[in-house]
Amino acid sequence: MEAAIPLGVTLPRGSTGICSFSVLLKSSTKPSLSCFGRVPGKLTHFPSRAVSEDHADATPQWQLDFLGASAVTPDTPEDEDEEDLLPAEATDWCVRARRSALRSIEERGLAPSLQRMVSPPKKKKKKKTAKKKEFKKAAAELKRRNKQVHDAEADDDDDDDYDVVDNLQNMDDLELRVAQFADGMFDEKRQRNREAFVQTLSRFSAAPSNRSKDVSLNRSIVQAQTANEVLDLTAEVITAVAKGLSPSPLTPLNIATALHRIARNMEAVSMMQTHRLAFARQRDMSMLVGLAMVALPECSPQGVSNIAWALSKIGGDLLYLPEMDRIADVAMAKVQDFNAQNVANVAGAFASMRQSAPGLFPALALRAAQLLQTFKEQELAQFLWGCASLNECPHPLLDALDTAFQNDTSFQCHVSDLKSSAHQSSAEELSGGEGGSTSSARTLNFSRDQVGNIAWSYAVIGQMDRPFFSHMWKTLSQFEEQRISDQYREDMMFASQVYLANQSLKLEYRNLGLCLRSDLEEKITKAGKSKRFNQKTTSSFQKEVGRLLYSTGHEWVREYAIDGYTVDAVLVDEKLAFEIDGPTHFSRNLGTPLGHTAFKRRYIAASGWKLVSLSLQEWEDLQGEFEQLEYLRRILDIEAE
Repeated sequence: MEAAIPLGVTLPRGSTGICSFSVLLKSSTKPSLSCFGRVPGKLTHFPSRAVSEDHADATPQWQLDFLGASAVTPDTPEDEDEEDLLPAEATDWCVRARRSALRSIEERGLAPSLQRMVSPPKKKKKKKTAKKKEFKKAAAELKRRNKQVHDAEADDDDDDDYDVVDNLQNMDDLELRVAQFADGMFDEKRQRNREAFVQTLSRFSAAPSNRSKDVSLNRSIVQAQTANEVLDLTAEVITAVAKGLSPSPLTPLNIATALHRIARNMEAVSMMQTHRLAFARQRDMSMLVGLAMVALPECSPQGVSNIAWALSKIGGDLLYLPEMDRIADVAMAKVQDFNAQNVANVAGAFASMRQSAPGLFPALALRAAQLLQTFKEQELAQFLWGCASLNECPHPLLDALDTAFQNDTSFQCHVSDLKSSAHQSSAEELSGGEGGSTSSARTLNFSRDQVGNIAWSYAVIGQMDRPFFSHMWKTLSQFEEQRISDQYREDMMFASQVYLANQSLKLEYRNLGLCLRSDLEEKITKAGKSKRFNQKTTSSFQKEVGRLLYSTGHEWVREYAIDGYTVDAVLVDEKLAFEIDGPTHFSRNLGTPLGHTAFKRRYIAASGWKLVSLSLQEWEDLQGEFEQLEYLRRILDIEAE
């Protein structure tokens, strides 16, 4: 009887298995090292008797893998080299050791962990295939039902297939399963309910209204203190209408009022832009904006103006691009009914959102010229600023202002002060000391910020030789005794606008003789050039282009100052200025340069520099650094050194 004599047991630290046994067998001429029944460098096959046949069927597969029993395959050729196989006795002993280890692991409750280690990761291809089959099955079912519904129509559009695909893409797995029940009865009911709901909410003018409910809802909206309160009120009404409330109190007036109050409440608490964007992406808010777009043709001119202003405050220049296009179309149809406030608010909303509207602004300028006598100072400054921001010149309004100022007694301008006595004294000085004879004349009491906006607007659109601008510009002498400090942002903004306008007068309109006095110019220049509120940030786009600029072999100077502007890069000897313009320099819908960008380019060119600009869109169309570098050399008209 042969017996195996164990010579030693070792536990190597670098072993890939649990243990390693060194066994000396009489039946074998050389020792065998095994770990889980494997010899390094060779594939070990276990005999079928390593696991009892009685328990093979009841033992889980992962335990068979652990014990090594799955290594036996029926396809093992019989003529395999016998020396590659372990002796039967050693194999049985190794399996018994693993079985003992498995029992110990199970007693300690670690079997699930071992199962996860031994079992291969599950593949999800079969599930994906099953979902695809369900998707195709549901698609076929919906197509079949659509054909049954539209059999009566002789001319069937191919767009139905696209509608089916769009509907399926918007469904989740549960909806796809429900759509197949009862021959699609639940899906058809859901579609009918949705269509009926949209029709109920969109029939504002046709349905009879309950005046008391409309007024009550409007009062509640106006009295709400926060944007969330306004949104909750409208969401409750939308839910009530969906459940059968009729007539709907969601009139166009109430919808416009709700959006306006939401924006006003945001402004009242100076809500951060990120919070406004998160608020705008809520489901109820999206529903409210959608209803506003449906009700827009039925809104009054004031309602259209309120909606445009509200969207500009809520979404800024990041959201509501298609909604503003729709507002532009509706505003053009209603522009003859606009008052001065509507004209100014709509222009300001489009300007703050960087949304070009080439067809709308000429119509607004013509309407503004017709309403010139009713414009307030703030409305006039806001409209001119909006036109200049989008690089739209309101020729009809400028002509009307010049015509009104042919006679100095027709219109009178003076800069308002904090004290009412200053208002009166300024008015008397500008009226020529005629006392009460000026009661019939229109007096424009411009504030300092309004003067800055108007001066900047005329400089941007290049209309500084107009009589109205000349008269308004002369009122800046009223600031002789006022302090302009670089410690306040308002002073900085005003000073920078006036500084640029004064520099433009020096460069482009020297013959007018309208430049500021030296002492006042020194004050404004000092405040305008302060770096306290003029911290410039460099984008990744500018950094990438700047890095390649040095590869051209020329001595580029970064962040070079030209009067009131900072140019991204210049070649001083060649008088070549290079501007790297990101998305904020262009309108977001048409990509046309905005007013401040066009003015800066004109200003730098008037200063004697050759200006070359590069936009982000041009840069993104280039593939690879080699192509980008070649493009830079081409547009800059320079050769490598």
